[in-house]
Amino acid sequence: MFKQYWNLLKTTGISPYIWTILGILPFYFIFSQSHSTVEKVIGIILTLTFFLVYRFAFISKSWPIYLWTTILIGISIASTLVFSYVYFAFFIAYFIGRIQGKIPFFVLYFIHLVTMSIAINFELILKEGLVLMQLPFVIIVWISIILLPLSIRNKIVRDRLEEKLEDANKRIAELVKAEERQRIARDLHDTLGQKLSLIGLKSDLASKLVYKDPEKARAELKDVQRTSRTALNEVRKMVSEMRGIRIKEELHRVQQILKAAEIEFELNAEMPIKNVPPLTENILSMCLKEAVTNVVKHSNASTCTVSIEQTQKEITLEIRDNGVGEVIEDHFSKGSGLSGMRERLEFVNGSLEIQSANGTILIIKIPRVLKQSQKEGVE
Repeated sequence: MFKQYWNLLKTTGISPYIWTILGILPFYFIFSQSHSTVEKVIGIILTLTFFLVYRFAFISKSWPIYLWTTILIGISIASTLVFSYVYFAFFIAYFIGRIQGKIPFFVLYFIHLVTMSIAINFELILKEGLVLMQLPFVIIVWISIILLPLSIRNKIVRDRLEEKLEDANKRIAELVKAEERQRIARDLHDTLGQKLSLIGLKSDLASKLVYKDPEKARAELKDVQRTSRTALNEVRKMVSEMRGIRIKEELHRVQQILKAAEIEFELNAEMPIKNVPPLTENILSMCLKEAVTNVVKHSNASTCTVSIEQTQKEITLEIRDNGVGEVIEDHFSKGSGLSGMRERLEFVNGSLEIQSANGTILIIKIPRVLKQSQKEGVE
């Protein structure tokens, strides 16, 4: 149990040794400042009551928080005025900083700040003893009353936002995986399903013709061989596309494709691309491949220019050709690969823009998101 308590103190951001000293120190002030046994008993009761109420305050919600905090402030002021002990303010400042509600936080924050400021000034004016001897520490306590609750609250708010961001990123990753599984299922169905059905039909037909018309049966078996080879090649192609594709490697393949199509290739890019998640680079590579494939098939262009621009906010990929084709919105539903590009870009909040001016220009923009290297409750 002591180990759990010690670990809890470590999570506060303040050394557990300091909290322990602050918990023992009031008894020193009580015995050094008391002039009678009654005062000592009252001081001990106040100290024990403070820690008991402090526990109740941490497990309370809604309006009881006001009650317990008011009692804590009252005990702290009494300890300041009677025993010159101001360090209960540390405990209260830490507690107020962990209050979740905005209105309760600021109400109790200002009540604590104003009342303790009055009590400290009252002690400084009327007494010249122990308060003046510990004046530097009193000033530190007063500064802590101002800054500690705000610092703790800001840290808690920031941690919650980071947790929400992390949960959102996990959700996005799960959605991407689910959509990728669906895409793979569609591709397998479209490529293998049809061809396997065709192979089955032709095999059945060949088995029926093997005695009646051997020549036709051999022809059907040759079709089965061709279809199976085509299916195998398509499966290999799908597997290669599922692997992570680097933009540098894809640019090299694009250059080879354009060279084979007798299209001049121009590259305007700062390589390598830096601080880009693998998913983003993979999507960029696939979009580049689709775009260049469309240039080769449909544009009748003599020149194709690929430009990559990197800024702190986004990455822009531009594919420009001097062909004759004009791309309109209807082409997104005609199997030219543009609809697939748009679907992939939606996963990373990317955009696809098409312009037609002396050819076709495809402008792909993907926002850049950098992960933080470090992550920095009364609930």
